[in-house]
Amino acid sequence: MDDCLFCKIAAGKIPSKKLFEDDTLLAFYDVDPQAPVHFLVIPKKHIASAACLTEEDAPLLGHIYAVIAQLTKKLGCTGGYRVVTNVGEDGGQSVKHLHFHVLAKRSLAWPPG
Repeated sequence: MDDCLFCKIAAGKIPSKKLFEDDTLLAFYDVDPQAPVHFLVIPKKHIASAACLTEEDAPLLGHIYAVIAQLTKKLGCTGGYRVVTNVGEDGGQSVKHLHFHVLAKRSLAWPPG
């Protein structure tokens, strides 16, 4: 999508501090980190939110979580981490492109607020 912030980042039109990239995904550090480790993982394909996922997206989701496991291991997140995806305005989604926040290296309270 032409007006989607994350599509522009995935296309290289807006710079990001990349952690990982392949043909289907991009992982990059959040510009407003909420933990000592805070990065985002996005599919390069535009999907508006988790509410738009279908059975056909199962391989993509498996790949996303495998990359998250690989990156958290590489970053030394041995004490655990949290993976969050917000859906819709009431769920706190500010960018209408499926993305997963990965937060680590601090205690993460529950409920999140």
